[in-house]
Amino acid sequence: MANDPFGTAINCIDGRAQRPVADWVATNGQVKYVDMVTEPGADGVLASGAPAERIAEIRQAVEVSVGAHNSTIVAIAGHDGCAANPVSEEEHRENIRQAAKVVAGWGLPVRVVGLWVDSWRQAQVVCDSANEPL
Repeated sequence: MANDPFGTAINCIDGRAQRPVADWVATNGQVKYVDMVTEPGADGVLASGAPAERIAEIRQAVEVSVGAHNSTIVAIAGHDGCAANPVSEEEHRENIRQAAKVVAGWGLPVRVVGLWVDSWRQAQVVCDSANEPL
């Protein structure tokens, strides 16, 4: 297991968003395992400038994943029907972009991807540091 590749997903606690995000990260990040860091309305939390302690907890979990498991990709996801961040799809997409900038600003040696999980439970790329600066 020490040599198996890992990725990390910062995702909502909503179970409907878990599998599509994990599957996308595993396939497109070419990793075997995906560490899940969950927070209700995670995209909104990181984008909104939530209390520093809350963001620090998310960051610490991501740093453990990257440090201990050598994750090469970190995805931040938002999803349709989110109870904790009940905003429009357009607002979610903007939250995802802003959250990805926050994560990229942590200076970790990873690809940062923003994902939107639509009402059909399909993950769509909103932004990707491999294709554009965040």
